[in-house]
Amino acid sequence: MDGCAVNTLQGGDPAKPTMLFLHGKAFQAETWQELGTLQAAVDAGFSVLAIDLPGFGKTAEAAISPAVIISGVMAATAHKDIILIGPSMGGKIALEFSLKNPDKVMALVLVGAVGVQENKDQLHELPESTLIIWGENDQISDPANGTLLNESVPDSQLVIFKGAKHPCYLEQPELWHTTLLNFAKTIT
Repeated sequence: MDGCAVNTLQGGDPAKPTMLFLHGKAFQAETWQELGTLQAAVDAGFSVLAIDLPGFGKTAEAAISPAVIISGVMAATAHKDIILIGPSMGGKIALEFSLKNPDKVMALVLVGAVGVQENKDQLHELPESTLIIWGENDQISDPANGTLLNESVPDSQLVIFKGAKHPCYLEQPELWHTTLLNFAKTIT
């Protein structure tokens, strides 16, 4: 894309509903593979697509916006109407992508997202099918951001992982997989 080779991990039947995974600042697409999330989603009947954003994992640094990367990867892989999943930094990217591309996002999963406050006037425009997950002891993005999202997005769901810190999905993978897949099944 614009001279940038974007690394992706893909699995499952592309004709099935697609979960598109972004990653946090200290992570990459392979994090979802190592955690077992990609396989769990495929086993549950979903197609999966995990992206290494520019400068992370196996994608080189590039002056190209994450929104262009996401749209380009969706077009190149013929995935439409995605369930977009973003933790932390990836949550901010997912949130902002959903606001600018409502026609491409069927549902949104935000995990300890940053950038909530700077987008607070538009939060009500996020998809009604939004799952908000926060670690109870998140020290990077205050759990109050999860509450703000939940109050701003009609019909959204807020799940707090008790005793968990910022990367709550890494600390409590079984709860993460159950919560994510139960939500995704209600959407599709």
